[in-house]
Parts: sequence; structure tokens; C-alpha cells
Amino acid sequence: MNPRCARCTKTVYPMEKLNCLDKYWHKTCFTCEICKMTLTMKNYKGYDKNPYCQAHYPTTKFTTVADTPENLRLAQNTKKQSNIQYHKDFEAQKGHYTAVADDPETKRAQQSSKIASQVAYTQHSSGQSRLGIQQRSEAEVKQIQNQRRLSQEHPMATEQVRQPPREPEPPAPSMPTAAPVTSGPKYRALYDYSAADDDEVSFVEDDLISEVTVIDDGWMEGRVERTGQYGMLPSNYVERV
Repeated sequence: MNPRCARCTKTVYPMEKLNCLDKYWHKTCFTCEICKMTLTMKNYKGYDKNPYCQAHYPTTKFTTVADTPENLRLAQNTKKQSNIQYHKDFEAQKGHYTAVADDPETKRAQQSSKIASQVAYTQHSSGQSRLGIQQRSEAEVKQIQNQRRLSQEHPMATEQVRQPPREPEPPAPSMPTAAPVTSGPKYRALYDYSAADDDEVSFVEDDLISEVTVIDDGWMEGRVERTGQYGMLPSNYVERV
């Protein structure tokens, strides 16, 4: 017994029968449910046991669901728990730090900053001492000029007015320095250095330094063999040969 067509419900004979989607169709009845375009076994797409073309194939869409009071309550509790855990971890990590080893570039920058600060301190100290001497000399000159003017205006008064004896100036505090240690070996310059004061010497890389006397941890005295100059130089700019 011949089956019936799923579209037109008429009898389907073997010559025109098409078996697809668990149903029997006439070849001309196998069309899209929407646009009625004739389909084949190569271009049809089945959905709910019905044929569709590519353009009208039903697509799955998400359904928007409003949050219920229970979902809102759970979301709020989850947020509170996450904040509690975050603050707990924050308090536990407070005051701790992760030690990071200094790379060669960082060490070089720190060394350069240290040398620059030492040079600036030396220049500042020298400038302050020179300024104090200059101010003291100007005060003495003004005092002598006042005495001469007073003697010219009142010759008799100068015999009665006596200049109070000048109190001796307190000696300048000397910085405690280590005892000079004369080192016999020579030193070789690692970097170029320009003198920042009159008592320092300049040199370039690979210059040899002899007659070395160590002043402290940061400075020494020596003679640059290339120029013959003798003076102070930073000890971290040279290395022992």
C-alpha cells in the first residue's frame, strides 16, 4: 500500500516518492514551510520534522528573564562575601612586601646618584666656606672705614674711644677622618670623571692612578700618570690593578 504525502495528503507513488524527516513527500510537495520554495535533499534544513530553506530556518533566541527577588538576594549575598574576602586578604597582606632583586641597571643608577650627591655636597660645603670668608672680610673693611671717618671728624674722640679687642674666632670644626693609608699598588679608572672643585683631579677611562692615599670610604688622593695632576678623586670610579 502506497503512503500518503505529508503536504497534500495524496497517495505517493514510488516514481515520485521522497522519504525525508520520517515522512513521505511528493518531490513537488517537498517545499519550505514559509516561502514554499521547492527543496532538495541537498539544500533543505529540517526543524521539528518540517523542511525549511536556508533563509527561513528557525534560529534559537535567548529569552530575557527578569531577576526574581530570590536571584537578587543571592547576587547581593555573593557580592558581600567577595568584599569580605577581599578585605580579609588586604588586611593579611598589609605591611608585607615582595623583595625584588636589583638588576645591574638599577645598581648603576643608585651608584651614579650617590656619586652625584657627594659631588653636590662637596660643592655646597666649599661655597658656604668661601661665602663666610667673603662676608667676614667685608665686615672688617667697613669697620676700618668707620674708624678712619670717625678719626677725621673727631680727632680728640678717637683717643678716648678704644676699639674692643676682637675675640678670637673659634676654630672650624674638623670632620673626623680616618688615618690616611698609603697604598702602594696602582689603580685603573673605570669611568670618565670631571673635577668638581679645585682640589680634585679629572681623568678618563683606563687612566692609571699612582701615589694613592685613602681618605675615607668614598674618596682618595692620587696622581694621574697621564696628566701628572695630584688631587682628590672618588674611589668608586677606580679599581685596584
